[in-house]
Amino acid sequence: MSALFDIDAVETWMAAHVPGFRGPILVEKFATGQSNPTFKLTAASGAYVLRRKPPGQLLKSAHAVDREFRVQSALAGTDVPVARMHALCEDESVIGSMFYVMDLVQGRSFVDPRLPDVSAPDRSAIFDDMNRVLAAIHSVDLSATGLNDYGPHSNYYQRQIDRWTKQYRATETEALPEMDALIQWLADNLPEDDGRVTLVHGDYRIDNLLFAPDRPTCVAVLDWELSTLGHPYADLAAVIMQWGLPPGDVGRGLAGVDRIQLGIPEDHVFVEAYCRRMGLPGIDRFGFYLAFTYFRMAAILQGVKRRALDGNASNPEKALELGAYVPAFAKGGLKAAKTV
Repeated sequence: MSALFDIDAVETWMAAHVPGFRGPILVEKFATGQSNPTFKLTAASGAYVLRRKPPGQLLKSAHAVDREFRVQSALAGTDVPVARMHALCEDESVIGSMFYVMDLVQGRSFVDPRLPDVSAPDRSAIFDDMNRVLAAIHSVDLSATGLNDYGPHSNYYQRQIDRWTKQYRATETEALPEMDALIQWLADNLPEDDGRVTLVHGDYRIDNLLFAPDRPTCVAVLDWELSTLGHPYADLAAVIMQWGLPPGDVGRGLAGVDRIQLGIPEDHVFVEAYCRRMGLPGIDRFGFYLAFTYFRMAAILQGVKRRALDGNASNPEKALELGAYVPAFAKGGLKAAKTV
């Protein structure tokens, strides 16, 4: 019995549900993946990844590994690069929570968007491919992929604001006037529903992408837990929000960085490239979408903090460090609101 989960039970389950699987397996926990604990499985038949719901009492709609499995399975063969899905285990008696197994994709993971070990031309190419893949996600044929019922088709921002406000209130640990003000501003400044409905990733950023070992090409988009049908500008704004944060281990942003020298696109250049790929003339009131992404991230981090305090975090020390940034994200959202 492993301290992580029952390895024998997983081997037995994989032998029955993963074609070609041959054990035994060696288990290694990935340091990343605050929400859903993620493990590398090295077996005689190859390398796999197991992603599970965390143990403990969870919010009803959180940690949806079954949705992650469904959407990545549906995207096989599309222009969106994803890992090959093998099987979903909904029987919680196997290891104590739902999980799925997929292929391990060999690739480069960039935590720091400054890409310090990459040449300037390759940086430019990597960010352009990041842009290409985002447009590909938003161009997925929902009917052909069977994702037409993957979420409601209207009022995305209203639904998201309601959902994350509820999640935030359920995990609130202290009064935060800036967050209260941001929630009210978003409610008062909702744009009219323009009818755009696409697949949205929900957490699109460079550290959720894998790039080929030998070329600046994205080979897999990871962490689809927050994916749904919705409005594409939320994903685009999430990229810009991330870049507005300070560089370093926690912020993982580009604030104050000389992007031109490094070959990294400035915000407006990235947005314009996306609009060209999507056939858009531009985006009105982008500040609303930016404020929304700050709000959503603040709510997510509040949940991470609460899990750490309750003893259910995958990495408690890191979770508390991330949770300390909730006020900064709330303030960032209010600042973005002033640009509308």
